[in-house]
Amino acid sequence: MSQRTAVVTGASSGIGAATARALAADGWHVVLGARRVERLEALADELGGEAHYVDVTDPESVASFAAQVSRCDLLVNNAGGALGTTSIAEADDAEWLRMFEMNVMGTLRMTRELLPAILASGDGIVVNIGSIAAREPYRGGAGYNAAKHAVAAMTRVLRIELGGQPVRVSEIDPGMVETEFSVVRFGGDEQRAADLYAGMDALTAEDIAETVRWIASLPPRVNIDTMLVMPRDQVSAHVVHRRD
Repeated sequence: MSQRTAVVTGASSGIGAATARALAADGWHVVLGARRVERLEALADELGGEAHYVDVTDPESVASFAAQVSRCDLLVNNAGGALGTTSIAEADDAEWLRMFEMNVMGTLRMTRELLPAILASGDGIVVNIGSIAAREPYRGGAGYNAAKHAVAAMTRVLRIELGGQPVRVSEIDPGMVETEFSVVRFGGDEQRAADLYAGMDALTAEDIAETVRWIASLPPRVNIDTMLVMPRDQVSAHVVHRRD
């Protein structure tokens, strides 16, 4: 059997980069997509994979990326993110639109463009990286909550639409993972991001990467529809145990 190919978006850092490493270690050929090409190329060299620029908020960029992918057995839609913590009363239209472009439209575009190749693989897998925000709304998270709820709905619809086809569809919803995610959300405020994880043992990018690797390693008959993964110190979006 020829080497299977995994496409990972948002692969220049965090969960995306860790996922690429985990899959490559399991024998997958990895095709990496993100905007920070220098980081991508370094990781691709490390893993013996491919690196291609893609901005999932730009339809033409996604189409160009997909045209360079000759095979896709596994698509990991990881690109996304949160911006700000403003209330609905003070919501910024641009922030909301950007979050929907990154999380919802980006996932749609990547999936739509690569679905023919995924179907042609004969045993395709789509893994969407969601969030606990898709399950529990929380104060200051309205825009991100709405976007990730939309991703969850889209994932479920895709699963229904592909019933009977040789494709598995999974959603992984991480809780608190200490990556660049919060630094970006807080506009580059590293101290505020560090404070968010203070006194607790947060998940790492590698923890979520391992769940992707595991899902991809299962027999074709097994579909992990959804998976909520939280640190032991977190029991809900609202409740976190912190040590002194």
